[in-house]
Amino acid sequence: MAGQELQYRTATRDDIEGISALMALAIAELQKPFLDDAQIESSRAIMGLDTQLIDDGTYFVVTCGQALAGCGGWSRRVTMYGGDKTPGRSAALLDPARDAARVRAMYTHPEFVRRGVGRLILSVCEKAARQEGFRRVELGATMAGEPLYRACGYQPRKRIFDDTGGAPVPILMMWKTI
Repeated sequence: MAGQELQYRTATRDDIEGISALMALAIAELQKPFLDDAQIESSRAIMGLDTQLIDDGTYFVVTCGQALAGCGGWSRRVTMYGGDKTPGRSAALLDPARDAARVRAMYTHPEFVRRGVGRLILSVCEKAARQEGFRRVELGATMAGEPLYRACGYQPRKRIFDDTGGAPVPILMMWKTI
């Protein structure tokens, strides 16, 4: 894997199994320094893949050689975060003239942390959202993701605690002008 370049492409439904496995591993491993076991388990209920992003063509996979290194996307829809089974989702479209696009479901395989996966996905998402007329993006950051988003220019808006899965999981709502 050393010396191999990161590549990205638009995700397809054929990627769902690999993406889901990567998400489960990232939630289990990368949240350990920040959340207790109950919060990690709760995270599984509020995080995950929203297949609407794949269907919209706004979700990407990042590979390094044959390995799935990460995934993430953006959305022109109202839902801020969460997977297919997360309650309160809305497929309503946002208005680029007044609303912010959403950066969604970003995950990095633990073996690829700090190798540029997250920055690559963010740059692809921001460029695509800008091309569709959006001038701002918003996201819900996990504690593990917060340092990356701050380093990429995202500003904190407010911290919430989502207890949909049982234990309260801290999520920092952030935004950026693009």
